[in-house]
Amino acid sequence: MKKVRIFIISWLPLIAYCIFIFTLSSRPTSEHIPSLPYIDKFFHIICYALLGVLFFRAYLTLPFKTNINILIIAAITSSTLYGISDEIHQAFVPSRYAGVADALADAVGSGLGVFGYHFFVNRNIDKVVLDPP
Repeated sequence: MKKVRIFIISWLPLIAYCIFIFTLSSRPTSEHIPSLPYIDKFFHIICYALLGVLFFRAYLTLPFKTNINILIIAAITSSTLYGISDEIHQAFVPSRYAGVADALADAVGSGLGVFGYHFFVNRNIDKVVLDPP
């Protein structure tokens, strides 16, 4: 029962979000995208920051969870590789294109998400341990 709970809480959101990203990138580009410069890169950073966090949370359930450096590297790498694979996938979708700048935005977002989440979680853990109620 514990493994099912771990899967539902840690892995299912990651899988669902990966499917969500794949589904969005399988659709032709919308004509209603705002024309602000680099707004698409901003969306890539936000989306892949969340993906990096989801990978990090899922990897916390694995045996190497005690080595935080491996967790961080694995989460950023996994999220970035998913972004690269999504860019390749988009090259085959009508009215979409694969862009190196998009892949770089995915990598930046992945790193920001993982480091931000790690900082936030560690900050709150220290606060709870140092300032008990």
